[in-house]
Amino acid sequence: MRYYVLDRGDQLSCDLSKSFHKLAGEQGLILDSESPDIVVSIGGDGTMLHAFHTFINRIPSIAFVGVHTGHLGFYADWKADEIPELIQLMSGQKDRRQLNPRVVHYPLLEVEIVKKSGTSSFICLNEFTLKSVDGGTIVAQVDINDQMFEMFRGDGICISTPSGSTAYNKSLGGAMVHPSIEAMQISEIASINNRVFRTMGSALVLPKHHHCDIYSRKEQNLMLTIDHINTPVTDLISVRCRVAEQKISFVRYRPFPFWNRVRNAFLG
Repeated sequence: MRYYVLDRGDQLSCDLSKSFHKLAGEQGLILDSESPDIVVSIGGDGTMLHAFHTFINRIPSIAFVGVHTGHLGFYADWKADEIPELIQLMSGQKDRRQLNPRVVHYPLLEVEIVKKSGTSSFICLNEFTLKSVDGGTIVAQVDINDQMFEMFRGDGICISTPSGSTAYNKSLGGAMVHPSIEAMQISEIASINNRVFRTMGSALVLPKHHHCDIYSRKEQNLMLTIDHINTPVTDLISVRCRVAEQKISFVRYRPFPFWNRVRNAFLG
């Protein structure tokens, strides 16, 4: 079993990472930064996002597992004091059946950004957001399946994956979507609704075979965010979002249902 560890960088996470390497070596696991079978994230959900983007070119061939060092995260199954048990399961020393653990596959978001200076594509684990750099109102036309849907005016637009629906999307009033559903969700950020300007005003969930386009309708300094990565843009033409063909894989050495995560995170 080849593995790699990516930690948050704080003292606790670094210490746990060192401990993980020591125990993993004793159990015969092989450290491999180029082509690991499993990437272990030690920290929080932000650390998992960093791990995802670090290995984004190898998404089809690797799986992720998370160890949280603070509050329970949606992408972390394990606590810091459970690392020895996790390593035993990864190595098959605790239960030989765990050499073939359950792997779940979560949908991702594909984003194609068209600018006057060129076109680029990205994959999101949580969400894509479009906002104004200076905090002003943005004006954007939103099309669904090549048909105009609305002319948006407000602070911004968030498009999330099902696994990301519990993050920024939830704070915007969007629905929490089970990650077994291949879909994406469009949520408005402080839209303007009055006698002159109208938007839908509620989140929309689109299935895998749909796509949406966002067209910039005035000269504006925008901030595009792919998960935790911010990119300022002054020459945006359009953004196309769709459910990606790729999926992220998480290895489950023990059951941890999605709705249990939701309950633990928000209800205690």
